[in-house]
Amino acid sequence: MEYVYLLMLAGLVIALCIFIDRITDRLKVPSLLLFIGLGMLFGVLFRVTGLGNFTDYDLGNVVCSVCLVFVIFYGGFGTNFKEARPVAGRALLLSFAGTALTAGAVGVFVYFLSGLLPFFPSLGWVESMLVGSVLSSTDAASVFNILRSRRLNLKYGTSSLLEMESGSNDPTSYMLTVVFTAVLAAQNRIAGAAQTGAGEIVLMLFSQVGFGALFGAAFGFLSVFILKKISFNMGQGGTLFILAIALIAYALPSLLGEATGVFALAGNGYLAVYICGIMIGNARIPQKRDCVRFFDALTGVAQMMIFFLLGLLATPEDLVRPAVLVPALLIFLFMTVVARPAAVTALLAPFGAKAGQIGVVAWAGLRGVASIVFAVYAMSSLGDTLRFDIFSVVFVVVIVSIALQGSLLPLMSKKLHMLGDKEDVLKTFTDYQEESDVCFVRLRVGKNHPWYGKKLREVVMPKEFLAVLIVRGSETIVPDGDTVVMDGDVIVTAAPEFENRDEFGMYEEYIGNNHPWAERAVRDLSLPRGTLIVMIKRKKETLVPNGAAVLREGDVLAMIKLRGQEEGAGA
Repeated sequence: MEYVYLLMLAGLVIALCIFIDRITDRLKVPSLLLFIGLGMLFGVLFRVTGLGNFTDYDLGNVVCSVCLVFVIFYGGFGTNFKEARPVAGRALLLSFAGTALTAGAVGVFVYFLSGLLPFFPSLGWVESMLVGSVLSSTDAASVFNILRSRRLNLKYGTSSLLEMESGSNDPTSYMLTVVFTAVLAAQNRIAGAAQTGAGEIVLMLFSQVGFGALFGAAFGFLSVFILKKISFNMGQGGTLFILAIALIAYALPSLLGEATGVFALAGNGYLAVYICGIMIGNARIPQKRDCVRFFDALTGVAQMMIFFLLGLLATPEDLVRPAVLVPALLIFLFMTVVARPAAVTALLAPFGAKAGQIGVVAWAGLRGVASIVFAVYAMSSLGDTLRFDIFSVVFVVVIVSIALQGSLLPLMSKKLHMLGDKEDVLKTFTDYQEESDVCFVRLRVGKNHPWYGKKLREVVMPKEFLAVLIVRGSETIVPDGDTVVMDGDVIVTAAPEFENRDEFGMYEEYIGNNHPWAERAVRDLSLPRGTLIVMIKRKKETLVPNGAAVLREGDVLAMIKLRGQEEGAGA
């Protein structure tokens, strides 16, 4: 029955995380910090109640790796490549060269730092470079969250630059982590670890990038082709198909090494799933908005679970030990003031980047979930052979980075004069819809309809509406102002689409057996103030109700509730 307790705990944690996410909009710090705090709180409760410490790095590695697949896939899916194209070259340069430069600089710093601190073990070059590799990527989830929630409309396409860089540099960091973990495992003679020489390392790097990119592009192309050609019978079949493709795109290149028997030939699954996400997200596919909403929710839950689990793995008393806290703070200071700014300046200055842009890009190098997940991977692979607690060191660096850099990013952007009215940060995401985007509304005209018998030029309708099509029996008409509306016409009108749902919630109400609203007119219902019935689904019909509409058993009502107006009642 242990699995029942695990399921209950998982449900409780997800519910708490969602509730916390609802109340963090008013806070000035990134909400993901609270999920880490919740995990640490549960860890403390486990120890107090005698359940012990949760130190299963193998389980943590599996869960976090799966969740990270969805985070990285959605990072690619949500990248608006049209907006990012002007800065794509610089973003990819930062993703690969910038990540490698940061990893190398931090590795050198850690090597010399370990010999200076009396309470920190002296590390070799491979261990030091492993620390730099784990910490070299910037956190897409935190960057996206701050850019969106604080509406940082940055000049010179910087929002697109940061989005693409932070979404695509995790594969580079992971690739370096895998390489140095394999080398260290071979040095420590861990069972099953392959001996790695210089040739194997070079082959591993090329295969990680090459096969990862190849599989990602292939699955992206194949997915778009299938989604355009095949109609799925089951509801949300396209969304589930994309979910399956994301998992396969990650797993298959990763399994290539096992299939060939040559470990060095494994492809980078994270790179594959990111490229696959970009190709699908930027294609015109059916039911794309449903996919966006599904993956937005799935990725949100995945991030919550990752941060909660990482908080659960952390031990508060270990984090404040001098052997962890001091080197972590020094590494963070070096990364923030020296390593990241130097790498960004070296790569962006030749492109003529403004000083303000370089400053914001350098400061926006937040460390986050990927770094801790890669630290968990190292702990799971190397176990007790590591001479220091890399997980706790990286954990502290990430906490300080999110709390300090994340909180001050809006202020730094303002001080560096990088905020511009002509920019719109939401355009950097593929789920953004401009105000000029339209939706289509269908109207059926009968003899009692006010438009019956009139020319379209005589019809009173909002100026934003446009009649674009009339279906009259088996005939399809493209109308003009002189077209006369007749009985039985189905008129398709175009209107600006409303996408800002922040101020209201939508839900469904089923009129089942003995429901108090059954067989009552809409006008007779005592609905809470701010609540409105906008649509009735009745078997195969869809009705837009008025006050005289009578609700029947089996109806499904689409309801709107305005936020902040739950008090009081109205007819």
